[in-house]
Amino acid sequence: VQLQASGGGLVQAGGSLKLSCAASGRTFRSYAMGWFRQAPGKEREFVAAITPINWNGGSTYYADSVKGRFTISRDNAKITTYLQMNSLKPEDTAVYYCAAALRGPVTEHYKYNYWGQGTQVTVSS
Repeated sequence: VQLQASGGGLVQAGGSLKLSCAASGRTFRSYAMGWFRQAPGKEREFVAAITPINWNGGSTYYADSVKGRFTISRDNAKITTYLQMNSLKPEDTAVYYCAAALRGPVTEHYKYNYWGQGTQVTVSS
């Protein structure tokens, strides 16, 4: 599986961005898809994840810091995962990575088998 993240950019606090993660490979629908982020000088942290339909019924998971503001979704026909980010805050500034995992827990980065290259999100105050 190859992943290509896009959609990052510069936005003012309170604004919105939608990230996309395009995947290759026919087994996309078997993978849980996750978004992680890494700010300068900080460790990579979990943001959101979504499981396949046949794995916990397509459940979604969010970090407490983004609950109610971010929404993860997937389109199996387009083999793409999305992260809609609303009410952005300066502390959301980071490089955002999408990743694919065959097993959980989906909140743990070491469970992910494949990673995209990252897309920069910068939120100005």
